[in-house]
Amino acid sequence: MNLRANPGNDIILKPLERILVPTGLFMEIPVGYKAQISPRSGLAIKKGVTVLNSPGTIDADYRGEVCIILVNLSNENFVIVDGERICQMVIGKHKKAELESVDILLDSERGIGGFGHTGKN
Repeated sequence: MNLRANPGNDIILKPLERILVPTGLFMEIPVGYKAQISPRSGLAIKKGVTVLNSPGTIDADYRGEVCIILVNLSNENFVIVDGERICQMVIGKHKKAELESVDILLDSERGIGGFGHTGKN
């Protein structure tokens, strides 16, 4: 779903500036679920404005207002008006991982190959 800005007054986001934008949204996410915040592609390509910590994660135990960290990567001011669609939110299930300390990791085809080692095809 799209989330909208709810700043009360217009906000001018200057080039390379970042700001926390209120949405007016408070929610109670069920345990076992999380919300993730992602940029809107149209805002990113047309205005150079994106979500800075993408994807942002909202845990089930958070009860405060959902606020979005926006950054202006363009060379022009961007005006955030009340009701502007500023990001997208997806709510989905997740499992809690339980980490286990081991002395040796199992081998894999990739091994320790890092960035760019998964091939070109």
